[in-house]
Amino acid sequence: MKHDVFFLRHPVFTGKELADYLLATGKVGNRTQEALLSYYRKTGRVVLIRRGLYAVIPSGANPDSYPIDPFLVAAKLTPDAVLSHHTALEFHGRAYSVHIHFIYSASRPVSTFSFRDHVFRGAKFHEMLLQLGEERFGVSTAERSGQELRVTSLERTLVDVLDRPDLTGSWEEIWRSLESIEFFDLDKVVEYVRLLNNATTAAKVGYFLEQHRETLMVDDLHLSMLRDMRPRQPHYLDRSKRKSGRLVSGWNLVVPEEVFERSWAEVL
Repeated sequence: MKHDVFFLRHPVFTGKELADYLLATGKVGNRTQEALLSYYRKTGRVVLIRRGLYAVIPSGANPDSYPIDPFLVAAKLTPDAVLSHHTALEFHGRAYSVHIHFIYSASRPVSTFSFRDHVFRGAKFHEMLLQLGEERFGVSTAERSGQELRVTSLERTLVDVLDRPDLTGSWEEIWRSLESIEFFDLDKVVEYVRLLNNATTAAKVGYFLEQHRETLMVDDLHLSMLRDMRPRQPHYLDRSKRKSGRLVSGWNLVVPEEVFERSWAEVL
């Protein structure tokens, strides 16, 4: 079929990508694109994910059950989408558990929606990153099924996960996932924390690194820089839930008992 090359290179594609392809082949006009999509959707070769986003179904496969890569879906939901938080951990092979939720960051994320067995949720880039034009800090490109996508680095993911724990899961999930990472560029971690300019986040990152200073080879200099950014008054590890716990005075952080004691480690 004449469009097999495009389909092969774009297992998940946007309307704009198809329009650019048609323009490059000398076929222009909205009607051409609409007719093409209508034809391939009727034949079961293309399925609609959401408005403006489509997936290719191989010839002979069942369009209702053929698996569609959720990482590619999340990566194409906005022009600047970046796989982040728990989804970045999964992409890097560091998530403790597999989630049905796929998280991406963007300047203007689309509304949360479900497709097949997955839920796609966008998080707006941190306001400080938008103000400074640093949305791409700690973002790398990767290839998946021949397509390029953007994903946060392990250093940025560490900070993002602690900054927005609601986008990753339980504290056990967060701790166990982060503990599977053997190395962080701590200069990059501190630099990113400075960009976010959030005292609570600085304290959370500092607390985690201090708890793992031997395994991650954390030196006093990096802890000192983070400690200088900590809040002046006690803040909760999870600001949204404000659970009672232990006050870690060195970080002015109220840490839930389950995290302080790492109670999940006692379960065999």
